[in-house]
Amino acid sequence: MHAASDAPRRAVVLLSGGLDSYTAAAVAKAEGFDLYALTVAYGQRHAVELEAARQVAAALGVARHVELQLDLSAFGGSSLTGSGPVPKDRAIDDGGVPSTYVPARNTVFLALALAWAEALGATDIFIGVNAVDYSGYPDCRPEFIESFERTAALATRAGVEGARFTIHTPLISMTKGEIIRRGLALGLDYAMTSSCYDPGPGGAPCGRCDSCALRARGFAEAGAPDPVADAPGRRRTAALPGGTGGKDRS
Repeated sequence: MHAASDAPRRAVVLLSGGLDSYTAAAVAKAEGFDLYALTVAYGQRHAVELEAARQVAAALGVARHVELQLDLSAFGGSSLTGSGPVPKDRAIDDGGVPSTYVPARNTVFLALALAWAEALGATDIFIGVNAVDYSGYPDCRPEFIESFERTAALATRAGVEGARFTIHTPLISMTKGEIIRRGLALGLDYAMTSSCYDPGPGGAPCGRCDSCALRARGFAEAGAPDPVADAPGRRRTAALPGGTGGKDRS
């Protein structure tokens, strides 16, 4: 029997199917964590990322992959959930919070990840937020993450009994190019990922939304070809099970 100190470390990773969450989860794996992946179907118009999350989870060999249905489109307030068009061709660095911001999304997602972590007896959560090459979302900032860690300590039985939850943000101070270089060094296949906010039929990226622009800038900075952009008209997919929400893909 292994000593308690030899037991695998568990971490809940928020996995969207995008480039950043894939890289953050791979960093967690490289650090020796057993991965418990959480994907949320929140009514996003770019639902192709849910299939991408399944492929990424399989590639990472996660211990368990849970998909939850939580339809935030019922509240409105974001172009990502159908309230108006997704902005295209805008200056990303012009400041302000764009319409693609989903009200309190990362707060909701981290609360769900925290609940699962406490149920697992885990104290580590990984999220792929970034505060350098990003669209200006307030829930991607370091001060938000620090605040949520304090909330976790106060709002959980594990916390009041002395457990210390850590919200890992391995990408938060990296440029998109640095993130991509880190992922490529870990051997990641970014052809499985989906970044576009407004993809066309078959998941083809629009090439014009903020997320597409940031991705293009990142691959250019990294000096590497984007395997999705280099296959126009479609995103590469694998024959994996379909469906969304409330499903356990362990």
